[in-house]
Amino acid sequence: MTSAGLTGEQKRFYDENGYIVCRGLLPADEAKALRREAHDLSGRLVHFRNINAAWATIQHTKTVVQHCHDVQFYSAMFSRLIVDPRFTAVAASIIGPNVQLHHTKMFIKPPEKGAPFPMHQDYPYFPHQRNTMIAAIFHFDDAPVERGCVRFVPGSHKLGPIAVSTPDSSLPPEQYPIEKAVPCPAQAGDVVFFNYLTIHGSGINASAEARTTLLVQMRDPTDPPLKRTHESRGQGMMLAGIDPSCCTTKTLELSGEVPATAAGKM
Repeated sequence: MTSAGLTGEQKRFYDENGYIVCRGLLPADEAKALRREAHDLSGRLVHFRNINAAWATIQHTKTVVQHCHDVQFYSAMFSRLIVDPRFTAVAASIIGPNVQLHHTKMFIKPPEKGAPFPMHQDYPYFPHQRNTMIAAIFHFDDAPVERGCVRFVPGSHKLGPIAVSTPDSSLPPEQYPIEKAVPCPAQAGDVVFFNYLTIHGSGINASAEARTTLLVQMRDPTDPPLKRTHESRGQGMMLAGIDPSCCTTKTLELSGEVPATAAGKM
């Protein structure tokens, strides 16, 4: 990785496999401070609402995963992180110079009972016309296999959207067993970037330590969603570059700034 983003070799690996691990993007002391911030936030939220995000298809396992959407609204430390040039340079080398936020999610897999994530594509949850959507996972803890690290099916982004019929849009485990997916162990400070069409999931955290991560979903601002879903109040924030579509009638209509009935009169 360079100050301008991915190297040519890394970009070729990403294009071929649909994911890339950026080692040591954050130094250990920064990752440690962000871990503490995440756990402090979780400790505050747990008193006010249910923060378990275990999927419906694995609830029989009695495992849990703590989560929080849009963490940048709860902590300035996370606000600074998602616009950090070390991070946005990599995102821009994949998406292009203009990088727009879709949403963020913090996840904490607690020791010994951290819930797995079934194999899936992110596409069904927020499909876009040109599929520029990518995700990045910041690791604030080490994530070896026993802590339930993320796993990928290399090259699966080339398959395009896969039809699903499960309630949570996960893929059938008999066809896409998580054990056959390639594990992607990471250390605190590493960031994994992947295409939202890349099939991925993660195992149970069976270790004695938590696994703490921050997921950031991003897109090219000119790539329109196919349907209005999974919206959040942070959506549309520019992390890098500009939004060249900001003044089109369609964009203003979708954002609610111009009522649909009035859009045709502009």
